[in-house]
Amino acid sequence: MAKQPHLLIEEGDVHEIAIIPGDPGRVDRIAAQCENPVTISENREYKIVNATYEGTDLTICSTGIGCPSAAIAVEELHAVGVETVIRCGTTGALQNGMEIGDMVVATGAAKEEGTSKRYESEVYPAVPDYDVLTALVDAAEENDEDVHVGPIVSDDAFYNESEEFVQDWEAANLLAIEMEAAAVFALARRKGMRAGAICTVDGNLVEGTQKGADSDDELPEKAKNNVERAIAITLSAAASL
Repeated sequence: MAKQPHLLIEEGDVHEIAIIPGDPGRVDRIAAQCENPVTISENREYKIVNATYEGTDLTICSTGIGCPSAAIAVEELHAVGVETVIRCGTTGALQNGMEIGDMVVATGAAKEEGTSKRYESEVYPAVPDYDVLTALVDAAEENDEDVHVGPIVSDDAFYNESEEFVQDWEAANLLAIEMEAAAVFALARRKGMRAGAICTVDGNLVEGTQKGADSDDELPEKAKNNVERAIAITLSAAASL
């Protein structure tokens, strides 16, 4: 099989379980909690590192921002033998009382994006694999961490999430909004892969806060700290799978 054109990997280069953060910088943060990290490739928004966590061989692969680049990553990971992908990212809360630093495990993702609709009808569900979902919830419990568990929404237009959209998502009791999970879930299902997602809250759109609004950094300090805790949950879940 030829080398994949974006991830620059071939069959045998990566492991069956992959953790897929959006941010290439988060690849290193995940790898720092593992053993024997080895960088496999770096190209565009994609950085790939192999590592071991509690005896389980893992691949960590960034996806960049949004469903189009995430779908490329999932397609190419699947092409070289990856069977399970777990998104570990950030998200904006859509319900009052959800705080920066809270964590959300997604039970499904509304398709407010265009990529998944190129693969299938928007009426088909974008949902995680049950085993991955359960592993994330169980890992949070084992780590004595509280997580919100419920549906989220994936959107394409970060700067066009109007008050009307936010109110509608809030009324539907969607917990949070991010930019990758719907395509990851839908594409993984179609490919026969397992997928799941856990995200750390970096702002609350209902309460009028958004990442970067009150800081020179992209993420508030509490969100940065709790990203590390979400990483620990993700790694524990991956090891159990």
